[in-house]
Amino acid sequence: MNIRSDSYAAPFLIFGCVLFGLGSLIVRFVPVGPYAVAFWRLLIAAGVFWLLCRFFGQKLPKSRRAVKYAMLSGIFLAFDLSLWHESVYAVGPGISTLLNSLQIFFLSAIGFFFFQERLNSLQVLSLILAVGGIVLIGSPEFNHNAHALWGFVSGIASGGLLALSMVFVRKTHEVERVALFPMMMVLSFGGALSLIVPALIFDSNALYPTQWRDIGLVLIYGVVMQCLAWGMIAYAIPLLSLSLTGLLLLSEPVAALLIDYFWLDKPINTLQWFGVALTLSAIYLGSLKQKNTN
Repeated sequence: MNIRSDSYAAPFLIFGCVLFGLGSLIVRFVPVGPYAVAFWRLLIAAGVFWLLCRFFGQKLPKSRRAVKYAMLSGIFLAFDLSLWHESVYAVGPGISTLLNSLQIFFLSAIGFFFFQERLNSLQVLSLILAVGGIVLIGSPEFNHNAHALWGFVSGIASGGLLALSMVFVRKTHEVERVALFPMMMVLSFGGALSLIVPALIFDSNALYPTQWRDIGLVLIYGVVMQCLAWGMIAYAIPLLSLSLTGLLLLSEPVAALLIDYFWLDKPINTLQWFGVALTLSAIYLGSLKQKNTN
């Protein structure tokens, strides 16, 4: 592995993750449905990346398999975003982003079932700690939030979809070393296309922003959070191991939780903070396990 590449990739991934998490603020305050806002985010990004491809003269991938994998990555990302949005509405940006970050365990499961990676006691311990942390975070939330169950289910499910999206970004590069802008254009277009029907069905009353402020925020969501943030993440993923990727993704829930608590006045008690610490520790241990076996 190229050390010089790693030295650039890790900061890119951290900064991209923090920007990605900040998108939850836009989701929280813009009155557009979860599937619809994900559709606009990806559609705007597809247009921006198409312009960048034209400007820099970057070509689309030649391999049909590479195109297929990039499209699949976009589809998984589209529904990751949609379910993450659902979780943001239900339990707030901080907890939803933490649940989404459980993707490290889905990456472990993918490694076990499809790449014959063996599990040991440390990984089992990290999973037990993660479950315990989620219970501690969720128990007070269930006492005062009628939407807590759906928030936790959708947040955890979004983590699984995010893991699949990351795997297919990597598989795209294994088939063909695709330039960043064409890959992100195909990924974003595939994701937007897959959300047309769900947005029309589930968000028919909130398909698009109606105020200039909201239009501007949705544009920021597409350009900054999808083009810049996810582009940085997609750039870094092929240069880093899955374990290090999972570890650095911890920067996203930490930032979101701090924003949730200090900016949005989300009530998070001592028991929940302990659960947060336990869950983050579990994700860290899971990353160490993968690092030692890769």
